Amino acid sequence: MDVPEAADACARVVDEVGGAVVADREFLERVTLGILARGHVLLEDVPGTGKTLSARSFATALGLEFSRVQFTPDLLPADVTGTNVFDERDGSFAFSPGPIFANVVLADEINRAPPKTQAALLEAMEEGQVTVDGETHDLPSPFYVIATQNPVESEGAFPLPEAQLDRFTIKTSIGYPDEDGELELLRRRAGRVEQSPSVDRVLDPDSVTALREVPESVRVDDDLLRYAASLARATREDRRVEAGVSPRGTQRLFETARAAAVIAGREFVTPDDVKRVAEPTLAHRLVLTPDAAVNDVDERDVIADVLDRIAVPTVDAPEA
Repeated sequence: MDVPEAADACARVVDEVGGAVVADREFLERVTLGILARGHVLLEDVPGTGKTLSARSFATALGLEFSRVQFTPDLLPADVTGTNVFDERDGSFAFSPGPIFANVVLADEINRAPPKTQAALLEAMEEGQVTVDGETHDLPSPFYVIATQNPVESEGAFPLPEAQLDRFTIKTSIGYPDEDGELELLRRRAGRVEQSPSVDRVLDPDSVTALREVPESVRVDDDLLRYAASLARATREDRRVEAGVSPRGTQRLFETARAAAVIAGREFVTPDDVKRVAEPTLAHRLVLTPDAAVNDVDERDVIADVLDRIAVPTVDAPEA
């Protein structure tokens, strides 16, 4: 699959999901960025805005096996990863896979579970495998986590630790629809019997695997590499930030910028690609100082200020 074919595939997936989910195209493309960049996506918003519907719709449009885990305060790590079950017939233990063994895993309301259970996802998200009783089990490929969380002010929520947040390539939100969007939501509901809209399959697992390899062929000039590194380093020097973007975050910025170029149908990255993905890729990785937190400083504002301060390189489009 080449870049134009990949761009067309992404557009068809976004169009199909957009027929079920009333959301800005920017939101849908941000979720697609996570898929292309071989990462994971965290959706944060109030209940009822379509987070779960979005995850399920993307899985269906991609033609991938889907699994949903409802995170609750009493959920155990083994409930996610699976466990060894004793077989009385031959006196042996056999591994019983948990719901994480799927191509697309929806970790619904992940901040409802205690940190120990949240951490059960760490190895899976980073390594594509889980370890149970000392035995390692590979997860299906492709493997992609879409986690949802309600705002941490909600009762009974456990804020995600920084190590867990850093595993998510993209963090974004749907937000409330505008008046026209809400009217469209009602019109769509009036036109069908089922409460939830349906989505048709657009791709298949092999196509998704090929699609996720396309960004590796996208060109990134040295000036843009330096620009991305400068943005990450600037977050560590901001007086409002206690812990800035990690080297892992710098690499994710590089990967999502390439994915943004693919969605745009280009074989090279521009500064606008880097700027476009900086906020959803980097903001959730910042740890603010106590003073900044008390003053309600928004991590997204820090990223915006960094983008304003760092000089943008001039990159010429390569000749055809």
